[in-house]
Amino acid sequence: MKFRIERSAFTEAVAWAARSLPARSPVPVLGGLLLNAEEGRLRISGFDYELSADIEVEAETAEAGQVLVLGRRLLDICRVLPDAMVACALEGTRFTIEGGGTRFGLSTLPKEEYPKLPEFPALRGMVDSAEFAAAVAQVVIAAGRDDSFPVLTGIGVRLDGQSLTLAASDRYRYAVRTVPWKPEGADSEVVEVVVPGRRLTEISRSLAKSGLIRIGLNGSGGSGGGLIAFAGAGMRTTLRLMEGRLPRYDKLFTLESPAVAVVQREALADAVRRVAVVAEPNSPIRLDFSAQGTVLLQAGYEDDIASQEVTATLAGADDMTVAFNPAYLLEALNSFSASQVRLELLGPGQRALLSSAPGADDVTHEDHQHLLMSVRQLS
Repeated sequence: MKFRIERSAFTEAVAWAARSLPARSPVPVLGGLLLNAEEGRLRISGFDYELSADIEVEAETAEAGQVLVLGRRLLDICRVLPDAMVACALEGTRFTIEGGGTRFGLSTLPKEEYPKLPEFPALRGMVDSAEFAAAVAQVVIAAGRDDSFPVLTGIGVRLDGQSLTLAASDRYRYAVRTVPWKPEGADSEVVEVVVPGRRLTEISRSLAKSGLIRIGLNGSGGSGGGLIAFAGAGMRTTLRLMEGRLPRYDKLFTLESPAVAVVQREALADAVRRVAVVAEPNSPIRLDFSAQGTVLLQAGYEDDIASQEVTATLAGADDMTVAFNPAYLLEALNSFSASQVRLELLGPGQRALLSSAPGADDVTHEDHQHLLMSVRQLS
């Protein structure tokens, strides 16, 4: 096995594949990256049984071959190599890396013990990578972090006709985002699955500049054990599905006769950030909406208090007072890109639904909704 490759391309490919490496594993070979040199190409793969990552880059291959080496050690070496062409070779049981007068030798792992990489599941369709990454980032903030309820740490993925919908909930908030989807052929089957939220976030970020990405899927929602896969710009990754389903959001997002407030998103977020400085841990921030065109934000108790008034419109009630966990409210507001947000309010201790209310400067409308539970006790 012998090949030459540009240092930057080699480092980026190794770094991308190394995302699949487990932090710790009782199986040593799972800490390895599999390098497969073929004519004009180098393929680097990693797999930890939950996530696989596979990338192909151009390389000058003198001798085809395959080798398994410790992935994190290889990445450390790539990062310190001089900026020059890198020559790699398998010499007996040692993998050598040379570049700019620097030479490294790595011991190899038994590749016959390495698990077979999963095959790419049946193609379901394509989605714009940048839009998909943005949508994942918008909903993942609502995903749970308590591993005692594993399914709530996941992100729901629903494929339905011309749309792909992402959803996440930790029981106190629920975020949903829909993006355009190009299904493969005439397949109109509705599919719903749950995938690990943290892993999907990493995948979407790594593919965010790949143009259109292909999504494959086998298995169905509820049972787990299947795979979802993503491919674009020479990169392919698979992710094992989670068992279970997220709670249905259809009825939760339907509020009867709410008061509706519209406010400048950044102005409200800035006010929440300022006023929350005096809020004690787990203490709410109060919002008093008035039909006179303002919302008064207040936080704190006794000597340490803060308040700020922001312009807002209110319809459906003369006034409305609600309170929220300030961190949850701020995360929800920051998940939108629209200049204005629309708040549907039922009152203290009730559901509140945030959605975009595009202003004159907004080019497109984002199909994003974020449900929050307001605090019952107002101070």
